[in-house]
Amino acid sequence: MLLISVVSLLVLVVAGAARVVPKLLARGRQGRRADELRVGLVPREQLVLLGEEPSAEAAAVLEAARAGDWRPAAAYLAEAEADAGLRWARLGPLCKAAAEDDKWLRRWREGEPRSAAAALLQTDALIERAWDIRTGRLAAEVSAEQFRRFHKVLFEAEKTALEAVELAPAQDPNPFVVQIAIAMGLGWPREAFRALWVEVVARDPHHLRAHEGALQYWCAKWHGSHELMHSFVDAALVDAPAGSLLSVLRVQAFYEQHTRDGAPADAYRTPEFTAAVDALLADLAQADPARPQVQDARAWAAWGLVKNARPAQALEQFRLMGREMAGPWRYYEDPRKVFDAMRELSLQAAARAWVSGQRSGDMTL
Repeated sequence: MLLISVVSLLVLVVAGAARVVPKLLARGRQGRRADELRVGLVPREQLVLLGEEPSAEAAAVLEAARAGDWRPAAAYLAEAEADAGLRWARLGPLCKAAAEDDKWLRRWREGEPRSAAAALLQTDALIERAWDIRTGRLAAEVSAEQFRRFHKVLFEAEKTALEAVELAPAQDPNPFVVQIAIAMGLGWPREAFRALWVEVVARDPHHLRAHEGALQYWCAKWHGSHELMHSFVDAALVDAPAGSLLSVLRVQAFYEQHTRDGAPADAYRTPEFTAAVDALLADLAQADPARPQVQDARAWAAWGLVKNARPAQALEQFRLMGREMAGPWRYYEDPRKVFDAMRELSLQAAARAWVSGQRSGDMTL
């Protein structure tokens, strides 16, 4: 009897080991693979929001502007005269600098009173200043005095925008694009906004930043609804060429809808959201990697894949983003924390998938 008990015990131990040991080995392989995949990923403390660290060229232009010399800024914008999207991207860092201190911009306007670029930049800087006054808080959390000052500066921007339209070449969409933020802040009626939109698309039917701004106007938190927002996206995507990155609008629209509705995680796992993410990935594959909007679109793709329960696929997008966080991470209170958590989730999922693939290969052999 004692011998039978010992044998039974040994059988149980061996059976348990047969179950536990492979799991331990798999965990070890997954850990090693995760360490391999982590090589080259930027540590959390080194992450920055897109735009926080301008390129060397932009940094030199900004340094000159802050020293009072507006000419490098004028040349920097003039270099992108043939590309409205690139010129719009170049406005960004200059706009922020002018919103903080516009002495150099005022000198530019005095020195070249007929400069369309200077008028456009002044408009954008006023808008930046207005939104700094309002802050990004909910309307209920913004004081009456903040709203008064916010509207006052936006009315000033509205006047400067009309001047920019008058000075710019007839085919330039950007003096109209800049008015989208004014329309949103001042609550333009829908018909007035539609009239503005006609002017934008007549000059550049696939201006990505213009479409993203218009999506904000049409979303429920501003002057539209879920239905109007999705209808706008449907129309934008009808003839959007491959590589235009306009497919990012669909992912952004679902973000706006689900965030406002407080939707559960499953809302991001529907066939519709899956299709939106896949369309964005296909668009990214066709896009010029040098386009300044690619980083932002890539961020939406990575975020969308994680939300769509496909975290392993997101790792490549995280790797390509490097240290610059963009897209939806701008909306989080602690972007680094959320970005790093999602990136780690993707990394671990990729490591698990690799171990699973190795196991399947072993069994095939």
